[in-house]
Amino acid sequence: MKVASVVGARPQFVKVAVVSRALREAGLLEVLVHTGQHYDPGLSEVFFQELDIPPPDYHLGIGGGTHGENTGRMIEAIERVLLEERPDWVLVYGDTDSTLAGAIAAVKLHIPVAHVEAGLRSFNWRMPEEINRVLTDHASDLLFAPSETAVKNLVREGIDVERIKLVGDVMYDAALYYGAKAERESRILERLGLRPKEYLLATVHRAENTDDPERLGAILEALALLHREIPVVFPVHPRTRKRARAFGLERFFKELLALDPVGYLDMLMLEKNARLIATDSGGVQKEAFFFRVPCAILREETEWPELVELGWCTLVPPQDKEAVRYGLTAIQGALGREGTPYGEGRAGTAVAFYLLHQGVP
Repeated sequence: MKVASVVGARPQFVKVAVVSRALREAGLLEVLVHTGQHYDPGLSEVFFQELDIPPPDYHLGIGGGTHGENTGRMIEAIERVLLEERPDWVLVYGDTDSTLAGAIAAVKLHIPVAHVEAGLRSFNWRMPEEINRVLTDHASDLLFAPSETAVKNLVREGIDVERIKLVGDVMYDAALYYGAKAERESRILERLGLRPKEYLLATVHRAENTDDPERLGAILEALALLHREIPVVFPVHPRTRKRARAFGLERFFKELLALDPVGYLDMLMLEKNARLIATDSGGVQKEAFFFRVPCAILREETEWPELVELGWCTLVPPQDKEAVRYGLTAIQGALGREGTPYGEGRAGTAVAFYLLHQGVP
């Protein structure tokens, strides 16, 4: 059986590393298609190297445009690959433009689609990611849900329960496997002169924050104020740096421990040892929980409600600098309850099992 995996962004590289390994162990043939959505070396090449992901069979080189431009060009290019390879399944991940493009290209050719991380909902239709994930779910033949909440969301939308498989979260698999590797290989704490539990870690990349000068300014100014009390480590996403420069906010980077994007192993090490994490990233929210580090979610909502319910994550909408500063100060050291909403770390194996035994519809 041949599976075509379509990826294009940093979080998808982490997920495909887990699933690709499981597919190979199950004896399945994988064709890896990299759309090029994340083309910065710090967000792409380093992940393939660190996670031992095989080089992409196809690198489409599509990125840097608007959502519509990228998605349209990706559909066209992915379709050519699928016509050449004729896979039995197309596997897509998460909620990016690459996810939706892969699903659309496949269904138009009547190739079955499987969606890893299906059923997530923020219920915020202003988020491009929400549109991508909903449309992909309804186009997919197999929906691999990471949690019971995700299953309920899919059932509520009328999706046939036979198509839904509760497998757990492949990012938990990755955190377990690569977290141990990070302990052995990463030296980022030493390089930055950091002590465990004596710094904050922050990431910002979502359009709702980066494209709004007031929200981005509130986040950066609050982090700069906190940095006077405790080091704030801030790996800066290329889009965030570009927007900050355009809005005249780049000066705040000088008041933080601002870094270029870091590799996955270094990021895991920074997460595991932080006193607090502040982020608008869905993946970083979960990694904070996996390592039992309190996390402030810099948004009004999250597609991972279990994190808030268990008390490990707190929503801190960036309305102004004082709201952000107070929110981050208040939850330092706040521990949540134990729970395993995302499985036991065997999601990749479950994905391979269902693909192998589902067969071609």
